[in-house]
Amino acid sequence: MAKDAPLGEWVSPITSKLIVSKVTRLGSASLAQDGSVCWMEMRPTEAGRSVMVQRLASDGKVQDVTPPVDTGFNVRSRVHEYGGGEHLVAANGKVYFSNFQDQVVYFQDLQPGSKPTALTMADSKLRFANYALDATRNRLIAVCEDHLQDHREAINTIAAIDLNSGAVTHLATGHDFFSFPVLSLDGSKLAYVAWDHPNMPWDDTCLFLADLDTDGRVKGEPRCVAGGKDTSVQQPLWGPDGQLYYVSDKTGWWNLYKLEQSGESTAVMPMAAEFGSPPWLFGMHSYEVLAGGAAVLAVLDDPKVAGSGLGLINIASNTLQRLDTGYTSFGKLAVSGRGVQEEGGELTLVTTAGSANKPSAVVQLKVSSIQQLASSKPSDWQVLKSSSDLDLDAGYLSEPQSIEFPTEGGLTAYMNYYPPRNKDHKFPAGEKPALLVKIHGGPTSAASTVLNLSYQFWTSRGYAIADVNYGGSTGFGREYRNRLRGNWGVVDVNDCCQAARYLADQGLVDGKRLCIDGGSAGGYTTLACLAFR
Repeated sequence: MAKDAPLGEWVSPITSKLIVSKVTRLGSASLAQDGSVCWMEMRPTEAGRSVMVQRLASDGKVQDVTPPVDTGFNVRSRVHEYGGGEHLVAANGKVYFSNFQDQVVYFQDLQPGSKPTALTMADSKLRFANYALDATRNRLIAVCEDHLQDHREAINTIAAIDLNSGAVTHLATGHDFFSFPVLSLDGSKLAYVAWDHPNMPWDDTCLFLADLDTDGRVKGEPRCVAGGKDTSVQQPLWGPDGQLYYVSDKTGWWNLYKLEQSGESTAVMPMAAEFGSPPWLFGMHSYEVLAGGAAVLAVLDDPKVAGSGLGLINIASNTLQRLDTGYTSFGKLAVSGRGVQEEGGELTLVTTAGSANKPSAVVQLKVSSIQQLASSKPSDWQVLKSSSDLDLDAGYLSEPQSIEFPTEGGLTAYMNYYPPRNKDHKFPAGEKPALLVKIHGGPTSAASTVLNLSYQFWTSRGYAIADVNYGGSTGFGREYRNRLRGNWGVVDVNDCCQAARYLADQGLVDGKRLCIDGGSAGGYTTLACLAFR
């Protein structure tokens, strides 16, 4: 039975030592041609280096693909400095990757003990990311960043790397930034996203489509088929039906679209929800086209629900079914068997996922049909690797509640509210919890709902947490995201202060015991709140 104890006397098993010693960051789950599952691990015990790991399809054995730490290999790209898209698990049984130390592109077989071989030249001052395999022409297509001259800004292009010689050929030029190169199924077209200063990739971007000749050279002028002024496009994908899909916020929300043969675009399940997020990193992949184009599986953010969900869209009926997964956060999706429709086939989905009471993990779901996918349950998901081996009692874990609250100018903002929780303690009558206001970075990021032990450290000791999605955060549409334009240090400060006031006015926290912290862009907002309020 929980005993009365004031703030400062709640005893918790979640210690600072536990937080820093027991977590490995996981990401970028992929499926190899033989059914094995690959993912990336960022390991604090190896000076934070990124390692590719493989789980064999044959016996479930988990092994490192990247050679040991003393070899110096670290799978990470520095293109756009934030990186991402640092590797490709290709259909030819090889993995291609950027090595952090020298930014050379290497390849190796997905077999135990295989050694990486350099593909591009050392000291070339060319960096690569966001790879796609052009098997017919025996080359990689990637974003290339040219640092050949030290006293000018790097030049970005879409380039091809010959898999025999490592020779680099530039395919698309003329813009400040590029991302998401994808090749059509027949190899005749190349789609990619480009944008120019002063825009960020969530401001004004264009989806370009280029025709390729038999040698893979661009024919004619690439044409902008979507995006432009006040529109952000991302994640182009050629579906199994041969159509080009993409995400655009032209209606104010990052929704899915399909480019028709006529050149017109058709919305796929338009709704006030986000099917994309700010592309700070390369390699984002939040949806897959299934069943020959009859269905789409997508990660979506509903502004009124804490966290993300997986939705299955039936294109013919224009309906969306939210899957019961038990998770509230999802990473890159990887799917095999995209054409399966009837019983007898197999569709495999792998991703990284987590929730407020489950640490991030590499998870897998196998079904035999789209119907079975729609009816899948949390127990159908298999955990292949967890980011943490901690086994904490749920009685010490607080779960977030999404709250919409009033803020300046007659507007509303959002937060994830974590009430104090400790099965052994409760406050004496009349005492309310202190509040810790948490401010995410970005600033165009969003509050995550994955189990965060640094949050649970406080909530299990009697503090409440307000994880504020201030104006400028993503997951709430373009208009909400643009509130911060020209008002950084104003809108975010107002919203964070109003979140604290709202919780105090509702009697949920003690308005005289308020704390605040944040990192990166959130650190600036923290200082502004303390200095100006």
